[in-house]
Amino acid sequence: VLAELIEKFVSHLSESHLDCYFSTGNYEATGADVKNEGLSSVQQLGVEITVRYGKYLNLLKEHAENELCFVLMNCEKFLKQQRRTVVSSLYCLQEHYAGYDWFASSVFLMMSGDGEKTLTFLQQFSHLLVSAFLWLPRLHISVHLPITTVESGIHPVYFCSAHYIEMLLKAELPLVFSAFHLSGFTPSQICLQWITQCFWNYMDWSEICHYIAICIFLGPDYQIYMCISVFRHLQQDILKHTEA
Repeated sequence: VLAELIEKFVSHLSESHLDCYFSTGNYEATGADVKNEGLSSVQQLGVEITVRYGKYLNLLKEHAENELCFVLMNCEKFLKQQRRTVVSSLYCLQEHYAGYDWFASSVFLMMSGDGEKTLTFLQQFSHLLVSAFLWLPRLHISVHLPITTVESGIHPVYFCSAHYIEMLLKAELPLVFSAFHLSGFTPSQICLQWITQCFWNYMDWSEICHYIAICIFLGPDYQIYMCISVFRHLQQDILKHTEA
């Protein structure tokens, strides 16, 4: 039900010029062309983990691996059309996104392993502003960012979402903020980890779905509120660890 709801919601918004923040060219998904490109070892490991998790949740059937590879390879080709050419020795500024696409994998599981449906959703979703914050590979060395931002290698999630999380944390949960300060470890570091991984390995599947849906329905600022609420939930544990 949730998958159908976000599908209709995103489809409706992507048809409205007022809601389309990013302009993207037309892209036709191909099965034949992408098979030659292959996936990196990191992506192959990610596919294995995703398929294993999907089967554990009874969301995926046989041949799910092929469908997921089809989605990831087409996403790579689709996003490649909107990338700048940057010459840099930084590992994070190479042509391919260095990590694994956890958001696309989450959507794939939400769509019960339907590759075509997942890809259609992601293409429509890429027009919306919230895609910049939920789908990290979306803005990897993107033409939609100023060249100075691209060359810094710092993703907007870090200097937007993570920055506001620290500001709000200081005001809302001063004891947690102080605990982080004492540890020499910043809240933005752990939040970036949560956001990049779509909270995989931190939350239950239903909560991951709610996180994605809330941010899509109510706006990207709910990503910030979600992280603050997790810190509030963990406050006693954090303080206990600080004392110890």
